[in-house]
Amino acid sequence: MAELLSQSEIDQLLSNVKSGTEPEKEHVFQKEVIPFDFRLPNRISKNQLRTMRNIHENFAESFSSFLVSKLQSIVNINVTSVDQIYYSEYVLSVPNPACLFTFDILDTDIKGILELSPDLALTLVERLLGGNGEGKKSTNFITPIEQKIIGVVIERIMQDMQKAWQMIDQFEFNVDRFEPDVDFAQITSPSESVLLISFEITFGDKSFLMNACFATYAFDTILAKLSSQKMSSIRPTRYKGTTSQEIISNKIYETLIPVRIEFGSSSITMNELVSLEEGDIIKLKTKISEDSIVKIEDKTLFQGRVGVSNNKKAIKITHKTF
Repeated sequence: MAELLSQSEIDQLLSNVKSGTEPEKEHVFQKEVIPFDFRLPNRISKNQLRTMRNIHENFAESFSSFLVSKLQSIVNINVTSVDQIYYSEYVLSVPNPACLFTFDILDTDIKGILELSPDLALTLVERLLGGNGEGKKSTNFITPIEQKIIGVVIERIMQDMQKAWQMIDQFEFNVDRFEPDVDFAQITSPSESVLLISFEITFGDKSFLMNACFATYAFDTILAKLSSQKMSSIRPTRYKGTTSQEIISNKIYETLIPVRIEFGSSSITMNELVSLEEGDIIKLKTKISEDSIVKIEDKTLFQGRVGVSNNKKAIKITHKTF
């Protein structure tokens, strides 16, 4: 049925016809049009990218501890970015010659490239051989001898990466070969997307770059495992079935704490200290019948009686002081 107009609406139309104006139209809000590139390599969601960042931040912490022990120097490693790009874009960003180690994850189709900047590789070689890392080389080409030395570091990176990825599943990372030219690495086709994790490694006032590039075409199995878990509660496989409180408590129970026993105290002059000889006796203010003080981190927490247990010196706690 046609809609019926009221008398006021008819009068309004007639007046508009006489005046030659059109009836007012309702204001239409137009949404801003945002161009979208359907070729964007968004195989991995933002939540999954956040989880991958957390995983590699754990790796960075573990690997920095290794470098500190090896180089006897303060080393900081930070995850600077986690991006999805085309493999062709990554290839264009790699210098020539480069320091690349291809690797794969056993029992999967996942392949990757570990890229160390040539300056980082040569600095590691010099520091591992006892130098100060200030030396200069006429070329950035990595010789076979230098490859062997860096190989020790690369093997440790694979081990730490494997530990970090235990948050998802038990994977085994395996180094394939060294490549100075990225064109011969070829872990995927140029039009495929890759996951690029960039690290900044700092020795003192010097900063170096390291990249881990994963081909994402075989990430479906990993992404399925990431999707089936809560990102906030993801944890190593060996911790499944335990709460965070239990994990922290177990770590605290295994922590070593320095304990110090004080039998007594006394005061002597510097002249008496200098003149002390073997066999001299220092008289303490504490009586034999009094308990000894048990201190932890310079805080008096217990008192006890000194004795022998199983032919070893021991102290029996008699009461608490806190």
